[in-house]
Amino acid sequence: MPLADVPRPILRLAFAAPLSTAAGLLLVAAFPAPALWPVAFPAVAMALIALAGRRVWSAALVGFLFGAAFFSVNLLFTARYLGPIPWIALSVLESLLTAAFAVPIALAYRWMPRIAPGPWGRLVLLPTLVAALWTLREQVVGSWPYGGFPWGRIGVSQVNGPFAEVASWVGMSGLSFLVVLFCEMAVEYVRVARFRRLLTAVPAALVLVILVALPQFPTTAVGSMRVGAVQGNGPAGYFDQRARNAVLNAQLAASAPLFGQDMDVLLWPEGGVDSDPTRNQATAAVLGELSRRVDAPLLVSAVTERGPRLYNSALLWTADGGPQQTYDKRNPVPFGEYVPDRSFWEPFAPDLIGLIGREYTPGTASPGFDVNGVGVGLAICFDVIYDDVVWDGADQGAEVFMFQTNNADFRGTDENLQQLAFARMRAIETGRSVVNLSTVGTSQVIAPDGATLDQLPVDTAGHMLTDVPLRTGLTPAVVIGPAIKIVLGWGSLVALIAAGVGVLVRGRTNKTPAPEGTGV
Repeated sequence: MPLADVPRPILRLAFAAPLSTAAGLLLVAAFPAPALWPVAFPAVAMALIALAGRRVWSAALVGFLFGAAFFSVNLLFTARYLGPIPWIALSVLESLLTAAFAVPIALAYRWMPRIAPGPWGRLVLLPTLVAALWTLREQVVGSWPYGGFPWGRIGVSQVNGPFAEVASWVGMSGLSFLVVLFCEMAVEYVRVARFRRLLTAVPAALVLVILVALPQFPTTAVGSMRVGAVQGNGPAGYFDQRARNAVLNAQLAASAPLFGQDMDVLLWPEGGVDSDPTRNQATAAVLGELSRRVDAPLLVSAVTERGPRLYNSALLWTADGGPQQTYDKRNPVPFGEYVPDRSFWEPFAPDLIGLIGREYTPGTASPGFDVNGVGVGLAICFDVIYDDVVWDGADQGAEVFMFQTNNADFRGTDENLQQLAFARMRAIETGRSVVNLSTVGTSQVIAPDGATLDQLPVDTAGHMLTDVPLRTGLTPAVVIGPAIKIVLGWGSLVALIAAGVGVLVRGRTNKTPAPEGTGV
């Protein structure tokens, strides 16, 4: 069977480049604060149209422009912390990775139609490979380098829409895959059928039905837990001017209205204790007295020191025994909470690198506490954006999640709302309630279906006292989520290589033999 001709780009580069840039800018609006979830679909479709049929270098350029437009705006909050250099560096890195992974997608567009030229190859096989490779890009960006930064995932953009419940079955990577799959199927339907053959719309329609009709996987209600949560709104930013124990005192003041109230646990945010209570007896005494006042254990957070190492820690503190359980943040933020390869990077920006004095060590403990018989899953700040932390918590018996964060370094930006979107998606994905608590907001109690049960506004001191639903049972996302990521990631690479080999083999097989006597 002869090979089909190499597909041509849909658009000339002069038109594809601005279209890809526009797609990246449009995709920003799908995430908070605009949070216009429907615009993710035209944004993805525009990006794919710009990329289809391109050669390697033009594909990389188109991918870079898309990444630069998206990340430079979506990650603008990073400039609020250490200035423009980290923002530029991170945006450029993410854009380069996006450019690199635009190449495999472009190769899929060039190879798959040649080995599967029929309408169903174009309408099913090609979109599946393209969507899987897009999801692979999200996974790589979320894991490399230095643990990656899994921000701006297509699945998260759908948290406010009707498709979010699908994440309980396939996780956020699976939801990203389905959204991109639908977009690419729609594009290929228009290219192949040109609206003439309705039967060819069936693949895209089936994916849409899955997105619309699949309900959230049910978990089992097992009662409730009365949680007090305190947002002190203290000077918790890295560069905030503050007196000794100013954050601790702000948290204490905001906790006072809860004295005498009935509760099962009192939750404080990341960095709510600005000295190490495991080494500072005065701070330990204050926490012990607070636990007695509320007649409940405390779930607090502080920087702890063990030997030469520092940890960003969650502590379960009781009135009579101090810290009963400890969890250390698994994913300290590179160039925020530590400097990887400091000796290498410091010469490039010595003043900037010098500002990051602390070097937090990644934790290895299980992300969960037993609070009077209730399994509480944990994540500290950016831990929430990493699938494995949350899935491990659910696997280990979490009936509710409590996420502690400190957004003070990003006051006045969309960062807290974008992180909150992750927290809401985690609730849906695991079928668990989530208490997402910040030093400065926005703090919320989130139901297992993603609905808001209670909240505190940003930049406001206050408290919540909420009966939080408890759930047991694991969603398919937790059980098979790791396998889905492997299949979509490594599977897409294997499929792309197989397509490339198929093109090569058929190309050699289909060469016409030279006539005898020609001397060739």
